[in-house]
Amino acid sequence: MSKQRDYILRGEKVSVGLEDSKKTWNLCCRSGGMVVHETTMPARYEMLRSYFNNKFPECEIEVMYEAGFRGFELHDQLEADGWECIVTPPHTVTEEKCQRKKNDRTDCRRLAKNLENRDYHICFVPDKELREDRQISRTYGQVQADIKRVRNRIRRMLEFHGLDNGLPAGRWGQAMYDRVRKQLAEREISDSLRFSFEVMFRELEQLRQLRKELLQQLTRLARRERYKESVELLKSAPGIGMLTAIRLVLEWGDVSRFKRKEEFASFLGLVPSDYSSGEQQRQGHITKQGSRGPRSWLVECSWVAIRFDPVLLEKFRRVLRSCGSKKKAIVAVARKLAMRLRRLLLGREPYVVGVVE
Repeated sequence: MSKQRDYILRGEKVSVGLEDSKKTWNLCCRSGGMVVHETTMPARYEMLRSYFNNKFPECEIEVMYEAGFRGFELHDQLEADGWECIVTPPHTVTEEKCQRKKNDRTDCRRLAKNLENRDYHICFVPDKELREDRQISRTYGQVQADIKRVRNRIRRMLEFHGLDNGLPAGRWGQAMYDRVRKQLAEREISDSLRFSFEVMFRELEQLRQLRKELLQQLTRLARRERYKESVELLKSAPGIGMLTAIRLVLEWGDVSRFKRKEEFASFLGLVPSDYSSGEQQRQGHITKQGSRGPRSWLVECSWVAIRFDPVLLEKFRRVLRSCGSKKKAIVAVARKLAMRLRRLLLGREPYVVGVVE
């Protein structure tokens, strides 16, 4: 039976659903509307290559797997060997409403069936250089978050040990933390407590140095030939500086892949969720699809942009009058700003401040 199946499949098109996990890969292979083979193997690419070459000789093989913790290395290896590979966002995988089973075997079957039926969404796969350059921006964000955590720990320690008397409430800048460190050095506290605070302040100092080095590396990336023109175009928009510009360029990649502005807004997660059915129309909060970083950067830039662009300011006021929420109004401005930035990158022309008619 195995030899007969190999003979029948020789030269045919085979759709493979691959469920990726840390140690194993589950595969379901479909051809001609039916499952032709299923297997589980260790998560090693050389075994996957041998499986395809031995089991499906001269076949046109296409593979689909969900984007996950392994990134896109498997995609690059499959494409390099001449097999088509599609990476799909996990939250867009179609499944039956009545499905009550969830395991790796079920998932790979679903992926294979969706692939064969052409029922899937494609995840943009950046080239290797862009992925590695983008990691600088994401590491910068992680270090920023670590700095915030250490600062919060210092403040909680001050409160816990009753050392916060006379210190201002609200947000502290770095100068305030330097002042607190100097005051603690002059106060009479136990050696144990002094050592604990010194560890925290040294960690904060090290993180600040790492952030400085990462910022220098991002500055060098912004001057690289591949990104320089796009960065300069984004910097021409109000509220956007070098740091935000290079980080947006690294996160967005080639925006020409979005044929319509609505697709770009959906990619950013700046479109309202929809729960409509029949005659009932109901829209909710924005979907928040994709990375939260670019979305938050756009909102921050919008607060500055409305002070320089009358059209964006008018947009903010109009939405504010309609809903009464500054938060919703600035998100609407962020979407409009994003659409303008997309147009800059497509038209390769600098930003022009609008005029309210």
